[in-house]
Amino acid sequence: MVNRKAVWSNRLLTLLLVAAGILAALLLYAFGVRALAPRVDPDREIVGGELVGRIIQIEVRNGCGVPDLAAITTDFLREQGFDVVETGNYVRSDVRRSRVIDRTGDRESAIKVARVLGLPEDRVEQEINPDLYLDASVVIGMDYQTLKPLQPD
Repeated sequence: MVNRKAVWSNRLLTLLLVAAGILAALLLYAFGVRALAPRVDPDREIVGGELVGRIIQIEVRNGCGVPDLAAITTDFLREQGFDVVETGNYVRSDVRRSRVIDRTGDRESAIKVARVLGLPEDRVEQEINPDLYLDASVVIGMDYQTLKPLQPD
């Protein structure tokens, strides 16, 4: 006599293995598509001689470890009309000099950000990163007191 409980147990185990195999195949396919698909070009399109996105998008990173600097700078930049899409800490907390990093190859936009902050043009660096969907990164260094948003009125 066949044990019905064992038969159902085997069928359930087989069904779970098939489902796990299908899930693994889907994940492998998604990884392959992501790895082999061409990157989206970060350059802005020009339509009729004008940029599609007029507002410069930036991120603000605190690179010196002093609390609230990124938030204060973000508020200041938003008041100036910039679109701050992300705020947080930089990968290091010992950055000496504040700087603006051009992420798309549009140096003029990065220079505008630097000017508003009171930074000279030589503090604008270029590190193009197509994985970041923004124009520039602001890194606040230990010289934060020289930045316009942190100076007394």
